[in-house]
Amino acid sequence: MANEFFALMGRMRYITRWGLMRNTFSENIQEHSHQVAVLAHALALIRREVLGLPGPDPDRCAVAALYHDASEILTGDLPTPIKYYDPDIKAAYKRVEYVAGERLLAMLPPALQRHYAPLVLEEDEEVRPIVKAADKLSAYIKCIEEQKAGNREFDSAEQQTMTAMRAMALPELDWFLTECLPAYEKDLDQLR
Repeated sequence: MANEFFALMGRMRYITRWGLMRNTFSENIQEHSHQVAVLAHALALIRREVLGLPGPDPDRCAVAALYHDASEILTGDLPTPIKYYDPDIKAAYKRVEYVAGERLLAMLPPALQRHYAPLVLEEDEEVRPIVKAADKLSAYIKCIEEQKAGNREFDSAEQQTMTAMRAMALPELDWFLTECLPAYEKDLDQLR
């Protein structure tokens, strides 16, 4: 199983998200991870440069976000209503994700494993809240896009995700929600 890590990373595009929802357009974890990386980078920069608060390096946040769902290459994307149904299921699934992450790391050359471990296993305590916020923000943006396409299937997910983001109480996320999120409601002509 040595040196198969990067080939498996390329398979992220085959793992679709939102499996229990009727989607107007499909989203895979590779696309999602890219969006989360862009958002995590932005949130970390907003924290540091706009709000003047200490925080993690924006580049570290972006790279960690690229790998935040890597374990799903082996596990698939378990729908949120199942993953968070009760604390026992949540804990068991976290363990499954961790084991899948360790398996992925074993597919790297030994000299690289320690560099990828904090990314794949989400071990960086300073970076994790930013990536989690960006992950929720990405889900919220998906809800907005689906609603703009007339898909009311995402109404409940939109409300739940906004509640979860507000509960995070991160000033950089609150700033983004106020200053940047309204642009996602616009169409292409309005963005020009």
